[in-house]
Amino acid sequence: MAALTQNTPAGDTDRPYAALDLGSNSFHLIVAYDHGDRLQVVDRHKETVRLAEGLTTDNSLAPTVAARALACLKRLGQRVRDLPTGNVRIVGTNTLRKARDSLDFIEAAERALGHRVEIISGREEARLIYLGVSHSLEPLEDSAEARLVVDIGGGSTELILGRQFQPHLMESLYMGCVSMSTTYFPDGRLEAARFGQARNAARQELEVIEEIYRARGWDTAIGASGTLLAIHDAILELTGERGITPDGLTTLERHLVQTGHIDDIELESIDAERAPVLPGGLAIASAVVDALRVDSMAVSDGALREGLLHDLLGRVHAHDIRETTVADLMRRYHVDTGHARRVATTVAKILEQVSWDLAENLAGGSPNAPGVGGNDARSSGSLSGPAAARLLRWGALLHEIGMDIAHSQYHKHGGYLLENMDLPGFSRSEQHNLSMLVRCHRRKFPIEELNGSPSLIALCVLLRLAVVLHRGRSEYALPAFWVVPTGDGEIRLTFPKRWLEEHPLTRLDLEQESEYLAVIPLKLTVASI
Repeated sequence: MAALTQNTPAGDTDRPYAALDLGSNSFHLIVAYDHGDRLQVVDRHKETVRLAEGLTTDNSLAPTVAARALACLKRLGQRVRDLPTGNVRIVGTNTLRKARDSLDFIEAAERALGHRVEIISGREEARLIYLGVSHSLEPLEDSAEARLVVDIGGGSTELILGRQFQPHLMESLYMGCVSMSTTYFPDGRLEAARFGQARNAARQELEVIEEIYRARGWDTAIGASGTLLAIHDAILELTGERGITPDGLTTLERHLVQTGHIDDIELESIDAERAPVLPGGLAIASAVVDALRVDSMAVSDGALREGLLHDLLGRVHAHDIRETTVADLMRRYHVDTGHARRVATTVAKILEQVSWDLAENLAGGSPNAPGVGGNDARSSGSLSGPAAARLLRWGALLHEIGMDIAHSQYHKHGGYLLENMDLPGFSRSEQHNLSMLVRCHRRKFPIEELNGSPSLIALCVLLRLAVVLHRGRSEYALPAFWVVPTGDGEIRLTFPKRWLEEHPLTRLDLEQESEYLAVIPLKLTVASI
């Protein structure tokens, strides 16, 4: 694994920021400077890769397509490799969500780019798209005005309802311009019957959401990304009218049917790279307009990559949506805030003392041990870095959310919730690591569920120690104590003289914890000075 610097402190404001969207059809890079009230874009780069074409019937990524994508990423690496990690965000979307062997590809991508690649959920993708579109439009005079944002990507279609910069309803459907074109127009022939079949397939996907979207309603509809921009421009070329309308879509479809084949499309608005995926995108757009009864849809240049930049800058300027997500979960599941914060404070103190040493011990002394924050146990990272500290704090704040379901096995309930909920701002790997922290914070240590990641195991150990020390739920501060990894799989916990004698239940809890940790194997020694 390449040596990545994902734990660099938040961005260097004197350097540009970069966002890279590894989409199912194209890879998009945007580079910009932050001028406080606006982003100054200094570079854009797009390459059509059609990653979705490489998914085989068993959802493996075809070697030829993977090689094509990695060649593109090696070129893009020239633009981003030298930027501080706090200034770069790279995400994979639908195809990399579906691919069974995506981790191998991601490792190679990270080597090519020199930065971490995150896989985001469909709804997180939708949130970021809405953010990008909202920032690209003029501010609404009426804050109550509702927007519908639609983005047809290569492998998925996102539909979002929201007001101003806040999305309220988000869905990601498994249909995209590449997958739909490959299925219904495999040989490039453009026939009315095929458009009908593709539209019907898209309507089936929309059937489960169309009623609730129509019931919520909206004031303006906005289309985002290349497919809808291309459709808009093609309709404009054919009719002279702006906006995507039912009549305009019908006109474009009839024109394509008359053309007969993808290779014979001669619209100036449709380039050679767009043409092969246009019919599938058009079928989806027609189905969306029909199902949601959209009269007219404008288009926006803003999309996922712009949303990534604005989300990244929010983190830099202490407006991290993940913090809001954690706070919302604490309220929703009635977490004892005072207790959770005390545990978070204690585990931060423990982390400061052990740094990377504990993970090195667990990994047999390897400084390149796999780490937290990646896609699996093979992902690298530093236990002493800000990413690990954030994850550990969030784990401490949320470790009791399962109690709102039942006290018995509440750590398992909490882990399940965090693994399966939509967590705005979190990548899939961050969400998984957070769920494992909560799942593993008490009782028997499920070492087999941690995929052999020394850093994640180490973070679980630290959280467990903090939870044990606060089991009495006292509001009084703990005494000064010392946590020292001594090597050879041992960690020593030392307290002031007589404190353990005065807290016999804590001593018993620590002795029990020592038995739990033996499966790692890790020896916990408790002493007084």
